Amino acid sequence: MRKFRLSETMQKIVIDTNVIVSSLITKGYPFRILFDLVLEKKVLLCLSEAVWKEYMEVLNRKKFSKYHEFKINAEIVLSKIEELAVTYYPDVKLSVIKDEPDNRFLELAVFAKADFLITGNTNDFKLSEYDNVKIIGATTYWKFYQKNIEHPSEA
Repeated sequence: MRKFRLSETMQKIVIDTNVIVSSLITKGYPFRILFDLVLEKKVLLCLSEAVWKEYMEVLNRKKFSKYHEFKINAEIVLSKIEELAVTYYPDVKLSVIKDEPDNRFLELAVFAKADFLITGNTNDFKLSEYDNVKIIGATTYWKFYQKNIEHPSEA
């Protein structure tokens, strides 16, 4: 996992594990965010040891073996994330979200000063913003990015 200074124009994002899983199962907005933005280096993915550990644990669950080539695709994606993401070491401890492990994503986002925390888990992430981090779903983020970053003159 690399450590480098971010271009002032590149958005920093944190992606919840459920969005990564969705990107490997369907070709919807989670797929577009991961493959068209993160892996194409159009946005910067923020990572912490706790988030990386959750990615590894969840993506290696046996229940996903029913999806064609999930395991091999997960290995490829994890390898690319490890290569491209910037690792942070949050020194904040939050207890804002009911599902306690989800606080690790918010801690990372706050510490890294991420622009967005992208999640498919709106039941647990009830806030729309916390400490200047916008918490939104994949569809909303994709549409925002397309309108404001990718094609701002069309807005």
